[in-house]
Amino acid sequence: MAERAVIVGAGPVGSMLACLLAERGYVVDVYERRPDMRRHAISAGRSINLAVSTRGLHGLHLLGLDEEVLRQAVPMHGRMIHALDGATQLQPYGKSGEFINSMSRGEINKMLMTRAEATGRVRIHFQHRLVEADLDARRATFKRETTGEGVTVDAPVLVGADGSASVLRAAILGKTAGVYTNDLLSSGYKELTIPPAAGPSRFAIEPNALHIWPRGHFMLIALPNQDGSFTVTLFLPYEGDPSFAGLKTPAEVDDFFARYFADAAALIPGLTEAFLAAPLGQMVTVRTAPWAWGKNLLIGDAARAIVPFFGQGMNAGFEDCTELARLLDASADVAAAFARFSETRKPNADAIADLAVENFTEMRDKVADPVFMLQRAVEAELTRRHPERYWTRYRLVTFSRTPYRVALEAGRIQAGLFDELVRGRTRVDEVDFARADELLEGRFFPFLREHGVIAH
Repeated sequence: MAERAVIVGAGPVGSMLACLLAERGYVVDVYERRPDMRRHAISAGRSINLAVSTRGLHGLHLLGLDEEVLRQAVPMHGRMIHALDGATQLQPYGKSGEFINSMSRGEINKMLMTRAEATGRVRIHFQHRLVEADLDARRATFKRETTGEGVTVDAPVLVGADGSASVLRAAILGKTAGVYTNDLLSSGYKELTIPPAAGPSRFAIEPNALHIWPRGHFMLIALPNQDGSFTVTLFLPYEGDPSFAGLKTPAEVDDFFARYFADAAALIPGLTEAFLAAPLGQMVTVRTAPWAWGKNLLIGDAARAIVPFFGQGMNAGFEDCTELARLLDASADVAAAFARFSETRKPNADAIADLAVENFTEMRDKVADPVFMLQRAVEAELTRRHPERYWTRYRLVTFSRTPYRVALEAGRIQAGLFDELVRGRTRVDEVDFARADELLEGRFFPFLREHGVIAH
């Protein structure tokens, strides 16, 4: 008889895992708190946009969905930086031909749910919220949201893909005396929309870029959508000056946007009313250990929620799924595979959590800073000089499947190199590239070879 698995949560990660388990012979029941988004207009989650890149595309490719996703995505070749005076500058993400993809979270979720059901081995039970997990008895109890009644099911294999507020996490921690932290970022966010423009281009600003208005301790970003609109997000501290605490009246909102984001504000009809009506979102970094107890496992945000500033939340979640599938293929012992997944994946989860917070500082503070811009120009020259061997930290994270912990350490090595190379300099032609090559050969390239990023 096929082994049965219960997954809590039919978001993108839970749905992808259901597909992968079904392909491995499991009969899978997925329980989702929300209604079926394919039939009801509901929120897709924290934000309607995702930045799909190499790690996420790998998981989608294994399911035969990568080409369909890319057909519905808008490529973004770099960051378009908007200065306070309205001037813009494009900072490419990587080498020529490398780009990330702006995609609707809801559309990916719908594709994955449909793909899971098409296996014939997956049933999704909507409007069922997990209220209790009895790990000893291998049972899970859900509340049917439409009637309020309790539904208890056998759960010989139980996986929590139920997000940063995971109920299953509490049950696993109760069995393991594990650790859990929940760090709230001091900034929150509100979302707005730039509507499609009139005319054949449809886009009011450059469509193939992630737009950033960096303003020190806060920023505005905009991601393109296929219909010509942009999803606009303001990231701002809760308290201080300026902050969300100081944006309570129409006059305060109008003055704030006119002062800091005049060019963007001109593209958002009804901005003031939309801003005041928009919910204020929170961003947290969740760390927990262990992720597994017996045949019970946490995955995705339930195990390690991260802030969204490296565009890796869903990409990391999909990589969780493919790594778990690989370990299940290598072992007939599910509990051992789960334990191994928890042990080996957590260092990478901690690394991308740190990288995401660091990238928040980079995006809001540094992208318009002259020293940062000089460093990026030096990196561009190093990439030109060593096209097969020099990898930026961003490329390692976004355009490869190099372990996150390796990318984090590579970035720290690079920071040390740049500190020496650009100190006291203001132009690229002042940089000693002979010394740069010595530093790369002595410190950086050996590290990349050690971890299999480059061959020579």
